[in-house]
Amino acid sequence: MFFGRPAYLPTGRSPSAGESSARIAAMPQPRLFRFVLLAVLALIAGFLALAIAVPIEPQVPAPLIALFSPGLKLAEFVTPETGKSFAWTFGWFLRIAIAANAAFYYALFALLVHAVARRR
Repeated sequence: MFFGRPAYLPTGRSPSAGESSARIAAMPQPRLFRFVLLAVLALIAGFLALAIAVPIEPQVPAPLIALFSPGLKLAEFVTPETGKSFAWTFGWFLRIAIAANAAFYYALFALLVHAVARRR
């Protein structure tokens, strides 16, 4: 309230009847919350996909593994095999695989959220 009347607009004047509903529709969506929520869900999904893909890798064809856990194949390709200790190599292997899976699932979830939002 600004001197007895509501000030909804940055100019300090009250909105007209049609203006208030347009102002409400133009409010920004909670993008930061959506970004953080999708990032956390993608990280969990990427970790679980890697945890499932590693033990079944010998029995399942490589394209199928790469379909639901692309980080595993990327980490196998990128991680160096010589020059460092096993712990260093394995640590970087996990970091690369989980980050790549998280990015893949984030893109997948963001595309799904975008499609659902466009449908409304």
